[in-house]
Amino acid sequence: MIEQLKRIRWAVRAVLGLGILASTAANVLHAEPNAISRTIAGWPPVALFITLELISKVPTGRRVRKVAKLAATALIAGIAAWVSYWHMAAVAARYGETGASPYLLPLSVDGMIVVATICLVELADRIRELATVATPEPVVVQVATPATVATRPVATGHDEPATRPPATRRAPPATPVATRLTGRDATTAAIATLRRGDPAISQRDVATRLDIGLRTVGRYWSATAPAPATPVNGRVPDLKVSA
Repeated sequence: MIEQLKRIRWAVRAVLGLGILASTAANVLHAEPNAISRTIAGWPPVALFITLELISKVPTGRRVRKVAKLAATALIAGIAAWVSYWHMAAVAARYGETGASPYLLPLSVDGMIVVATICLVELADRIRELATVATPEPVVVQVATPATVATRPVATGHDEPATRPPATRRAPPATPVATRLTGRDATTAAIATLRRGDPAISQRDVATRLDIGLRTVGRYWSATAPAPATPVNGRVPDLKVSA
């Protein structure tokens, strides 16, 4: 859709350039036969074309600036239309047009420029609107596997030897696992990761660290509770998870 609108915009820009070229040619033909006079006479249409390119390509944030930009463009367009109208009418009369023709021909050129200008601005706004449609960016959740898992004694009804050191189990080195999630799944995974890293963390701290609402955290709180540890050889592993 955007590519099609861009192709149409190029066609509209060509029509606008044709109208500006005709207006400039009439101004130059009406001027005195010297470089300074012809440069001055040809400047208003060129200034209008540059102004139209600026307002169609540079977005304006605040409404006051937009109004000021459109007002300045209307002023420049009015000056160019007034100067070009009488120059083109005089040139048409000089080269044989009679009756109402010399006064109607400039209106065809100015009308084409006005229509092309409106179309160009509308196309630029539409393209900008389609290009800035909010598309949710995928969230990459980093989860690190524990490097070392330590176990602590579990009450089994038998006395453990006082000199027996706590058993340890070596786990594979920490390897970040990147999972591309979006929307609700990304929020759930992020909250669960923080709670695994710090089981005592509060909902307010989670909301602050993830920059989301406290109510949002509350909705996912029960679903993201850390899973209870599974005893290993009669001992409960004390997981050390890096968030």
